[in-house]
Amino acid sequence: MSPSIVEVVNVAREVAWLPWAVQYFFLIGLSVGCFLLTVPWFALRRPAWERASRMALLGALTCGLTAPVALLSDLHQPGRFLNFYLHPNLGSWMAWGAFFIPLYLSGLMLYTWLALRPDLKRLADAGGRWASAYRALAYGGHDSLGAIRMAAMLALSGAALVALYTGMEVMVVRARPLWDTPFLPVQFFVTAVAGAIGLVLVLDRFVGDGRAAAEAGLPRLLAATQVLVLVLGAAWLLLGITGLSPRHAQALAQVAPSTAWRITAVWAAGSALATLWLSLAARGAAGRLAAGLIALHSAWMMRWTVFIGGQEIPKTGAGYYDYHLPLGHDGLLGIVGTAGLWIAVLILLVSVLPWSGPRHIQA
Repeated sequence: MSPSIVEVVNVAREVAWLPWAVQYFFLIGLSVGCFLLTVPWFALRRPAWERASRMALLGALTCGLTAPVALLSDLHQPGRFLNFYLHPNLGSWMAWGAFFIPLYLSGLMLYTWLALRPDLKRLADAGGRWASAYRALAYGGHDSLGAIRMAAMLALSGAALVALYTGMEVMVVRARPLWDTPFLPVQFFVTAVAGAIGLVLVLDRFVGDGRAAAEAGLPRLLAATQVLVLVLGAAWLLLGITGLSPRHAQALAQVAPSTAWRITAVWAAGSALATLWLSLAARGAAGRLAAGLIALHSAWMMRWTVFIGGQEIPKTGAGYYDYHLPLGHDGLLGIVGTAGLWIAVLILLVSVLPWSGPRHIQA
């Protein structure tokens, strides 16, 4: 009897969500997380949070202004974004995002202006070339806590909707078990908050005076987020191993044979443990900076693994799709360009707006 020959044919497909999407989800998550860190000082007036909240407001604004550029780039042409408004599909989470993003950014910018009005007035009173511009922006310079809290509620509503839709528009893809899990929106949110704390630690080191972390207890808060990250990861793995959730078991079966995925899982757990240790044990500016950088790295890598790595798993067929990061605008150049745009926005905002507080503004 002649042996049977079975031929397996696998068709490779290009990824649909490019690195631009990773950049967008990363930046908008950081913006939402940073905004939440501004509330303790600007809306609740807790003195220990003043420096941290000011650095967080800077992070929320820079990331919030840069994120839509990455989103438009992923859509390849502005007309596709405009189509969400001309022909809205209210059954799509992605279409709802076109309404949630402007709501959040409008609320954030109004909140920023109201929060910084007193500082703008002090800069105007100090004189100089831009005094008249600062006076116009201050519009009286009143510190209206009621108005700030109302703007904070508007921005908070937008932030909650953005956090919801960014998780749901990925989770609803039932063809990919790795994405089709209620853990995903929660993981997006927790890692976004962790990355936001990391960004504040980095900004405090290079833009602020280095005292925000200790005053607000940011290392302890960052440690708490890493505990949540590890708990969520362990719960996901437990559901997959035990088979209590067929979707998680199917997702685990898809990624478990891959050496690259096993290395990624170890890397993710190791990064969370390293950040946890640095947050609790390390002392000094260097330790806080290292914890912040690793937290930012983990938030970005989580999104890269979910989006790009998730698309390497075929919906049908055998094996994995190989993705090679191109050097052009759809790959490495796009990632570097988005980072460069964020740095440019950061430099501009640091140059023209006050972020360090009244004590550093010479009247």
